[in-house]
Amino acid sequence: MSRQPSFRVAVLGATGMVGQWLVHLLDRHPWFRVVALTGSDRSVGRPYGEACRWLLGAPMPDWAARMPVLPTEPGFEADLVISALPSEIAREAEPRFAAAGYLVASNASAYRMAPDVPLLMPDVNFDHLALLARQRDERGWTGALLTNPNCTTTAAVLPLKALMPYGVRRVHLVSLQALSGAGYPGVSAMEIVDNILPHIPGEEEKLETEPRKLLGRLTDGAVEEAPIRFSAQTNRVPTLDGHLVCLSVELEEPISPEQAMAAMAAYRPPEEVADLPTAVPMPIVVRREPDRPQPRLDRMAGGGMSVVVGRVQPCPVFTLKFVALTHNTIRGAAGAALFNAEALLRWLGRV
Repeated sequence: MSRQPSFRVAVLGATGMVGQWLVHLLDRHPWFRVVALTGSDRSVGRPYGEACRWLLGAPMPDWAARMPVLPTEPGFEADLVISALPSEIAREAEPRFAAAGYLVASNASAYRMAPDVPLLMPDVNFDHLALLARQRDERGWTGALLTNPNCTTTAAVLPLKALMPYGVRRVHLVSLQALSGAGYPGVSAMEIVDNILPHIPGEEEKLETEPRKLLGRLTDGAVEEAPIRFSAQTNRVPTLDGHLVCLSVELEEPISPEQAMAAMAAYRPPEEVADLPTAVPMPIVVRREPDRPQPRLDRMAGGGMSVVVGRVQPCPVFTLKFVALTHNTIRGAAGAALFNAEALLRWLGRV
């Protein structure tokens, strides 16, 4: 048998919700071995098992529980850094790591729209990694920084990518976003029990801008954003995991719901990333039942890495309307950053 590649990985912001998911997903990763976990000043020096309030149903790995929490500063020996830092901390910390020679796959929003930073979904725009040549040249970095999109953006972009051959023109979307998307401790029970919160700060702006970059074309070292108009409304709902998005889509070439479902079900990741450990054979799972997808029943499709689409119908205002679901803390956060790290190594020719 051929020997599996082996890379040393550090998780920045490992005690938070996304950091915990990263620790869980990395526990049995065939390529990656965790060598460092970082946290806030109050956690530094303590064993991860003491510093971290573990919130996942799966047990904390023994190796992680024993590891000391380190400061979020360059200095440890690692091949890759996967960042689960809050955006305000990531804005200062992540460039320091890239400048110090680390390869940084970030979940934070701080640099998603920077013109020289790939906003990446490997099964959508793997070719955008070529932006890293410009990034290294202009910033003088020996490392690199790339980021994954907002968790709700993921639910919309994959089915829209499958529909791009028909000319996506305008999209209206309404999100029903789970509690885990707010992190821990998140939203107060007094606010969310028996309630829906029709405003999530900053989310609508992300849903109206990030898809255009993800679906854009790389031309002469820059992304030419897709000429699609987006209108978004976001809501927090009392579901633990799983962001549901209702979309109405206008296409240049009218197609039937059957054609749309066939295009989505047939969509496959590009050859360059299809065999990566976190890739799934079917990025989009289409359900035909009238009441699917549902977060509790469908969020773990493809191990939480598939987007589940259902209720594909004609739209009396635009062309089509449908519902899409993503597991926000796996496909929309920790799993996305892990997938990006694998894709970066593939682009660099190391795997």
